[in-house]
Amino acid sequence: MNARIVVAGASMAGLRAAEQLRAAGWSGAITLVGDEPHMPYNRPPLSKEVLAGKAPFESLAFRPRSGVSDAEWLLGRRVVAAGLDERTVRLDDGTELPYDGLVVATGMRPRRLNCPGPQGGRHTVRTLDDAQGLREALTRPGARVVVVGAGFIGCEVAATAVGLGVAEVTVVDPLPLPMVGPLGELLGRALRERHERRGVRFALGAGVAGFTGDDRVTGVVLGDGSVLPADVVVESVGSVANTEWLDGNGLDLTDGVLTDAWLRAGGRPDVVAVGDVARFPNARYDGVPRRVEHWCIPTDTAKHAAKTLVGDPAPVPFAPLPTFWSDQHDFRLQSFGAPVLGKEDVRVLDGDPEGDVLVGYHRDGRLVGVVALGGRAVAASAARYRPELLKQPALTA
Repeated sequence: MNARIVVAGASMAGLRAAEQLRAAGWSGAITLVGDEPHMPYNRPPLSKEVLAGKAPFESLAFRPRSGVSDAEWLLGRRVVAAGLDERTVRLDDGTELPYDGLVVATGMRPRRLNCPGPQGGRHTVRTLDDAQGLREALTRPGARVVVVGAGFIGCEVAATAVGLGVAEVTVVDPLPLPMVGPLGELLGRALRERHERRGVRFALGAGVAGFTGDDRVTGVVLGDGSVLPADVVVESVGSVANTEWLDGNGLDLTDGVLTDAWLRAGGRPDVVAVGDVARFPNARYDGVPRRVEHWCIPTDTAKHAAKTLVGDPAPVPFAPLPTFWSDQHDFRLQSFGAPVLGKEDVRVLDGDPEGDVLVGYHRDGRLVGVVALGGRAVAASAARYRPELLKQPALTA
């Protein structure tokens, strides 16, 4: 029997894993299994360009490298169980696939609110179908939109809805400021002011207790009993790792798949995890394993994990420099490093929070992250700090 690596997950992380396996010298079979019917595509535009009607699906699809032209794609299929000792995975149609190596790339799914009320009119944004369905709802005349969650996706959706001409857009969050979790108070306040100037309303410090309506939502009930009228609700309240299929194999699945610094799951040399489902220690900062849901992570983890899986692990532990951006209204957030680790010591490096601003995040006096907020020029200026962030020695836990 020919040697085979199974990649569980056929989105960006799965594609990059397959490509990097070929680059690392794997010449055997590669089978990718994905629950969506689509070939891998770029997800960040879903809450912006796709929702705004500015990007067709063809513009999102990745073009696989020629090295994986012989890969087997099982799309519209889902991995439902695994026997790691037996080296097999089982699909939702009962098919069993034996493997010599396994890549866990099953990613995340949106967390849903567990609140009483109707299901109609409630949306999430994770897949192309999600974005297309939400766009139809947002473009109905007179739509009143409530976005639950003031994180990246929530703020992007709110900005896009305003750009589409939606008259009422309200963002609800139990925290006191938008994106305060990853960015801290200084930029949280600046973001709120920018959104409010463009017509977004906020109900912050408020949780959701339920929804009114029969078959479809007509209102969002807050924790204090007040009701926000709504025809469309967007739930942007975090993600849940797709790891249930790995139950019973002795892995730590507390928050994604726990790996070591070479992305091995449970210390197994034949199982690696990549993308935002992987919870790994980053030697650039400390030994604390964390999941990172940034666009760069699928490629970074795939490069490292592929070498591990083919038996040629990198000589040094995994130490990526996380990067993210977020386009909202007419401004951009651009980040390098790990600002969440330095929220207790935030300093303005350039500019002013009321305009274009570049902010540094420090831990024990060391710069661990930079974030730019404003126009393209200040966003580009954040990249000047990449060399400093890259050359820093590892921190202790």
